[in-house]
Amino acid sequence: MLATVDLCFRYAGAARPALDRVSLDVPNATTLAVVGPSGAGKTTLLRIVAGLLRPQGGDVRLDGDSIIDRPPQGRRIALVAQDDALFAHMSVRENLRFGLRRRAGGDARIRTVSETLQVQSKLDRRPRQLSGGERQRASIGRALLSDPAALLLDEPLAHVDPSLRRSVRDAVIGLRQNFAGPILYVTHDHTEAMSVADRLAVLVDGRVEDDGEPQRVFDAPRTLAVARFLGERPMNLFEHDGAIVGIRPERVTVSQNGGLTGRVVRRESAGADAYLEVETERGCLTVRVPAASALHAGDDVALDLPLAAMRRFDRTTGLAVT
Repeated sequence: MLATVDLCFRYAGAARPALDRVSLDVPNATTLAVVGPSGAGKTTLLRIVAGLLRPQGGDVRLDGDSIIDRPPQGRRIALVAQDDALFAHMSVRENLRFGLRRRAGGDARIRTVSETLQVQSKLDRRPRQLSGGERQRASIGRALLSDPAALLLDEPLAHVDPSLRRSVRDAVIGLRQNFAGPILYVTHDHTEAMSVADRLAVLVDGRVEDDGEPQRVFDAPRTLAVARFLGERPMNLFEHDGAIVGIRPERVTVSQNGGLTGRVVRRESAGADAYLEVETERGCLTVRVPAASALHAGDDVALDLPLAAMRRFDRTTGLAVT
């Protein structure tokens, strides 16, 4: 179990804390993805857990023991940064062997990890001969071979070409074949986070706004901040009966029997889908429709907003009302 307890950190001269009492638990065999906008504090969190920054308050615990006073090399925590950081003069095999640090069974372990991460055919190549996705997978392999108790991944897809990102995501998911410890994975991309996570936490302005099963966090966010951030398009929000009501664009449907009428003012294509901006008496709502939909700007529509898909928030606190 990896845990942070009330972590606080403020950079010199900053107007607000980078981390404000951040508490997260990552059990063994669990991948916790922390998602949030740029500047939310995600990388700061990883650097503190790895021992590269000292917090002004709080604790980091591994298997129940505080490690806050241990140096990075004494924590048994491996950090894989955005840049692959492989040694350019070494082959992939030599980079992986470096992670072993003279432990026994090296060749067998290199073979197993390289197969899991799908770089077994690249072992004799140097980093410059690899794609971005292959370099990042090799970096993860080197971290694994250092025998960490916990693994930290800092936006591992940030510098990987879109066409190669799936292979890296699949490699992260496949890590469980060789690694049973906790994984803390940070990203700003909610789709990426939900694809790799067993649990999802949303960090906004240095605070944990929500933490739980990924689909629950997406469908029923606990705060307005999460509703406004999470998703390909944010939740539709409008005032009703003294509260703020939210509903996902994916849950609003165009229906002849819909109880809310409006007019399409904009259509935006998004591959297999399209998003309509519909002006209604409750404001402008976003609706996801199939790309084959014939609806365009100027069309009148009726919308169905299922009551079960709606989320109510307190106007003052921003907290969900249950």
